[in-house]
Amino acid sequence: MHTPAPSDLNYQTGFGNTFSSEALPGALPVGQNSPQRLPYGLYAEQLSGSAFTVPRSEVRRTWLYRIRPSASHPEFRRLDAQINGIEQGPVTPNRLRWSPFEVPAEHTDFLDGLICLAATAPAEQASGVSVCVYRANASMESVFFDSDGELLIVPESGRLGIDTELGRLEIGPLQIAVVPRGMRFRVELLDATARGYLCENHGCPLRLPELGPIGSNGLANSRDFLAPLARYEDRGGPVRLVQKFLGELWACELDHSPLDVVAWHGNHVPYSYDLRRFNTLGTVSFDHPDPSIFTVLTSPGGMPGQANIDFVIFPPRWMVAEHSFRPPWFHRNLMNEFMGLIQGVYDAKAGGFLPGGASLHNRMSAHGPDAATTRQAIAADLEPQKIENTMAFMFETGQVLRPSRLALDCRERQTDYDDCWSGLARTFEPNRR
Repeated sequence: MHTPAPSDLNYQTGFGNTFSSEALPGALPVGQNSPQRLPYGLYAEQLSGSAFTVPRSEVRRTWLYRIRPSASHPEFRRLDAQINGIEQGPVTPNRLRWSPFEVPAEHTDFLDGLICLAATAPAEQASGVSVCVYRANASMESVFFDSDGELLIVPESGRLGIDTELGRLEIGPLQIAVVPRGMRFRVELLDATARGYLCENHGCPLRLPELGPIGSNGLANSRDFLAPLARYEDRGGPVRLVQKFLGELWACELDHSPLDVVAWHGNHVPYSYDLRRFNTLGTVSFDHPDPSIFTVLTSPGGMPGQANIDFVIFPPRWMVAEHSFRPPWFHRNLMNEFMGLIQGVYDAKAGGFLPGGASLHNRMSAHGPDAATTRQAIAADLEPQKIENTMAFMFETGQVLRPSRLALDCRERQTDYDDCWSGLARTFEPNRR
């Protein structure tokens, strides 16, 4: 097995680039993708994340030069154990919030510990998203790939080592990783336990948002995204290969590791990003700004300006708006919002929204700061204020996120969530401006 020492774990930088990497000198062909004979007796294989005839700017593909082709596998068989929460629950327009899900005491790896909380459609959807939490106390022994979408991994606690066909990514809280559709990978725990969030994007691949009037700088910078260097495993089996296909888990047993890519080039690649490098923008005059200016990544939807999914963060930042109600205003949206908290306190909630927890506000659901936050914001002395030691995020989608039956019935659901707004007393006085 070819595994560089941790000090040799380097990355390529940039977003949307065509990258190339080789773990052995001369393993990467020059000027031709699939020559008759490859160096080291490797096989050429293309992994396509887009249709062949899409516009050039939309093409997602990577050429892999591997010890054995992916086609070398036996029949996949459906597993008895499936992802928790895969069954959609009854329709509900209600606001929902969950306390953190505890890491199980029994042996649980990244895949075992997934709980689907909500999805925009049944598993065969060709657009939209599914949203999960993960909990783990053990490293994966099997290798996994998702045929249904690309995976955005957002750790809340515990560091992860993600070994993919193209190399290794290491992330922890305040960092994210994206694994493309169809990319095979295995998750190793670098701490005793790990917990976080997972967004499965069934639509267009994630990309950086356009900056428009913002100009050429701001938000997430492309140079801060990291892609791995080639790193291969050359060892025998047995190795269980698991795939998610139309919402179900299927598996076969290989006699070799499928992470055996010696060289590669392309743009259908896994990558990581440190959220602390986000260049936060905000108002320097008045009013709370729209959350769109906090977008890290976006997947375009079918209607211009209405995303399939926006990944938005609420990081540490200065609040300087004058004569303004500074927290997020009360609002009802066309878009649908799933929120999570990585660390600290979210500035619109005084309690109940905890790291590892989550909330869901679907379209036209009335929400905003709770009663305690509202009272404090109205009475606040509006001096410049630094919001520190916090990181909340939002998966915002143009399609309704329907909660799973497990999410509606689990003990973590806060059935008293509506009460956080019950203290909003009548303050209207018609005779006083």
